[in-house]
Amino acid sequence: MKPASPIAAILKRLQRAYPDARCSLDHDNPLQLLVATQLSAQCTDARVNIVTKNLFRKYRAASDYANASLRELEQDIRSTGFYRNKARNIRNACRKIMEGHGGKVPDTMEALRELDGIGRKTANVVLSTAFGKNEGIAVDTHVARLSYRLGLTKQRDAKKIELDLMRLAPREEWDNLSLRLIYHGRARCTARKPDCGHCELEKLCPKIGVKV
Repeated sequence: MKPASPIAAILKRLQRAYPDARCSLDHDNPLQLLVATQLSAQCTDARVNIVTKNLFRKYRAASDYANASLRELEQDIRSTGFYRNKARNIRNACRKIMEGHGGKVPDTMEALRELDGIGRKTANVVLSTAFGKNEGIAVDTHVARLSYRLGLTKQRDAKKIELDLMRLAPREEWDNLSLRLIYHGRARCTARKPDCGHCELEKLCPKIGVKV
């Protein structure tokens, strides 16, 4: 018989360790979150928050990004890395938001995925954080690493990991699971030197792939 998943115990301990876990990207509305999440690709949230402090004062609506000079927008976000591709995707996404959604960020997975530069991870973050909709689980590098180490998945592909986690965790916990795994990945279960000795999940973790 296949052993039961420890997901309930994992969720409980993560909740106790990180009761106030939330999206670490500063934002006041869905558009700001959409842009910040796009900028966060291959960039730290701390750096994104520095950049968006001025960016969000300059660009207040989807129309501002849609009508922006591409070169100027590139320079405004340059320090987040891959700025040319990010600037093009942000401008094109906002043009589609203006043309197809009346200037408002759409609140469905299908509509978000049609926007330039928006994959499932970004769409999941926007849906859960901005709209309170759990349509899936945002899988970043922390979530992928910890899910594998905890034995919650044998997959390496983000989409397949997401499907495994969705099968294990109750839907109302999907956003919390992602956020708290991210917090735990930063605080304890780092890529190179996981702090297994002080880990809140140590007794539940099979430490798959961890050199101890």
